[in-house]
Amino acid sequence: MRNLVIVAALAALSSACATTANSAGRTKLPPADAAAPAAAGLQAQASWDLNATIIEACSCPMFCQCYFNPKPAAHQDHGTAAHYCEFNNAYKVNHGHYGSANLDGAKFWITGDLGGDFSQGKMDWALVTFDKATTKEQQEALGAIIPHVFPVTWNSLKTTVGNIDTWEFNKNEAHATIDGGKTAEVKLHRFQGNTDDPVVIKNLKYWGTPRNDGFVMMPNEIETYKTGAKPFEHKGTNGFMLTIDMASTDVKQ
Repeated sequence: MRNLVIVAALAALSSACATTANSAGRTKLPPADAAAPAAAGLQAQASWDLNATIIEACSCPMFCQCYFNPKPAAHQDHGTAAHYCEFNNAYKVNHGHYGSANLDGAKFWITGDLGGDFSQGKMDWALVTFDKATTKEQQEALGAIIPHVFPVTWNSLKTTVGNIDTWEFNKNEAHATIDGGKTAEVKLHRFQGNTDDPVVIKNLKYWGTPRNDGFVMMPNEIETYKTGAKPFEHKGTNGFMLTIDMASTDVKQ
């Protein structure tokens, strides 16, 4: 996934995005229920914090070049080289809150494609799936926080609710599914280093977050999204685990 260190000027992002961007260049997250107003009942400037662990995979070779380049890896599709980064990111909140809303244990999933060139901070499409166990208040709270984690614009950004029924990991592997894998699945396996301890990349920025505990290298056995207009499946490509930490005090008002 994209390292925002090389995104030059978020404030100059195009306003032609299919979703709404605020003055700081962040795309506002639409509500999962189109009939409900976004962040209804939440204080606009409420204090918040988020500590979450991610099971993440994408279509790029290991390790995803998007962290060091303005374009994803080139993929040979039907005889032509196409640049894209199709990803599945499964998140579980270790601890967090937005105002009085407790986010501990909440799960959400982001699927999408960064597109062929994101040097201007504009990505192709993303779908945020809130786990069906999350409350409306938690969905609204996460909807207010996620644009700070990913301060970019998208050509298309949508939300939905689904059954994130598997989210688990140990020293050697990680596994997450929506609907038992019928909708989406990510399965990772630890890359072997000099010892049996995980291979970890340190001091690498993850999107807009200021802190993380290091990228644990886990290439994917499979990462797939099977529904909608743009399904995809990749095997043996990039994957990692990561725990991020961010709070409202880290965000410039």
